[in-house]
Amino acid sequence: MIRVALVDDQPLFRGGIAMILASQSDIEVVAQESSAHDLLDMVRDAAPDVILMDVRMPGVDGITATAGLIAAHGDRSPKVLVLTTFDVDEAAASAIEAGASGFVLKDAQPEFLLASIRAVAAGNQVVAASATRQLFERHRARQSSPGPEFERLTPREREILVRAAAGLSNAEIADAEVLSEATVKTHISRILAKLDLRDRVQLVVYAYENGLV
Repeated sequence: MIRVALVDDQPLFRGGIAMILASQSDIEVVAQESSAHDLLDMVRDAAPDVILMDVRMPGVDGITATAGLIAAHGDRSPKVLVLTTFDVDEAAASAIEAGASGFVLKDAQPEFLLASIRAVAAGNQVVAASATRQLFERHRARQSSPGPEFERLTPREREILVRAAAGLSNAEIADAEVLSEATVKTHISRILAKLDLRDRVQLVVYAYENGLV
């Protein structure tokens, strides 16, 4: 059972999403909040696996809330799936950099939202929205080439980093690199450790910011 919490300041939208989620046998809505002011208390009391969070809310926005959640819980934090109205929204990119596992448009089809929740609950990321490339290209530009940490990667790890950042799954990388999926998974774990990245979303951000894709 995937435990989901909803954080959105629009009651009608929040209620509609809750009804969709409640219709699924493997998803349980454990909390609903109209703001992120008491997010840490909600996480402590409801213990959600995934938080659907509006990126733009009065008071504490989704970016600040996500950053605070990651700072408080680190790798044990619930996964955050950001909800945004605009397909090109720099706030969504900022939330991903803060630690969110991806973003979904509010007008997405219910099937896509459900698949996205299941994906992030399983430890994957949702970074395949049509505007992802524009988002990261607009939000990058801190440096044009990788720093010394990139030198820690082996040539094979650099190839896998670029393929993963381009959106390939482990199975697709395994086919391209003539490796087993288990070996690819091991390489991905080593890449994240060497670059001090939390997950594949941050890997994508790193690749875009450093001109690798």
